[in-house]
Amino acid sequence: MVKVIITGSNGLLGQTLLGLLLKEKESYQVIGFSKGKNRSGREDFNYVSIDLTKKENLKEKIQEIQPDFIINTAAMTQVDDCETNKEDCNILNVEVVKWLGDVSKEINAHLIHLSTDFIFDGKKGHYKETDTPNPLSYYGLSKLKSEEVLIHSDIEFTILRTILVYGEVHDMGRSNIVLWVKKMLEKGEEVTIVNDQYRTPTYVDDLALACKISIEKKATGIFNISSNKLLSIYEIAQQIAEVFDLNKNLIKPISSIKLNQTALRPAKTGFDLLKTNKELDFHPKSFKEDLKKFKEKLKKN
Repeated sequence: MVKVIITGSNGLLGQTLLGLLLKEKESYQVIGFSKGKNRSGREDFNYVSIDLTKKENLKEKIQEIQPDFIINTAAMTQVDDCETNKEDCNILNVEVVKWLGDVSKEINAHLIHLSTDFIFDGKKGHYKETDTPNPLSYYGLSKLKSEEVLIHSDIEFTILRTILVYGEVHDMGRSNIVLWVKKMLEKGEEVTIVNDQYRTPTYVDDLALACKISIEKKATGIFNISSNKLLSIYEIAQQIAEVFDLNKNLIKPISSIKLNQTALRPAKTGFDLLKTNKELDFHPKSFKEDLKKFKEKLKKN
């Protein structure tokens, strides 16, 4: 029986992971850590309501549980909020990772940590795990610092870098690009989408599966997890309209300069997935293929 703590179990990835691991209750004992009440809609796991930014309490709880793996899905991910609230961003995105690293060392746990394409400046695109980071935003910098904490530690760790995660779970704390575009187009409203930023979006079910594979293979090091075809965010919106049979004409392109966002975004990211294909034996598909799977899942719910 593998004992797993999921931090941020109320989030999109956290809830998806609960669903995936709890399909195999004979193999996994799952403990969810999140702030406030359990929002997952399920009671078949141990839920701990906890403020991760309270260091001693966090360490104490983990030592009590003695997990084999900790999957850290908790983070402050709103890019502009991180730019204006650097202290809060730093505590959750960097300090908490240090504490998780420290306690993982004490109890000999393996830490799986989520990172982002925003550690790169977006000049190159199609990034490999070994490419040199150069973040443009404080969010990107905080995630890079969190990676460095683990790289310079002597614990067993996995870093899964990901891009523009989408999906749906029981109780959504916030939306994502697919749900937002779909909702706006269903209401017949125009959406303005940047046409000069390029990404390889990630279906949350794929990301959860990558976490599970990392446990099963006891994979260590850094791995890229995303879809396999680079698209502009405008093209992403177009494909959402196509798959959900909505009006593409409501989607209007705009250049990112005109948006006047607080934090800079990398122009072109996207991942090289060769290492992931080879070492994890994991082969993500294109955004459109994943979107069709997501559409089928929505029909069932």
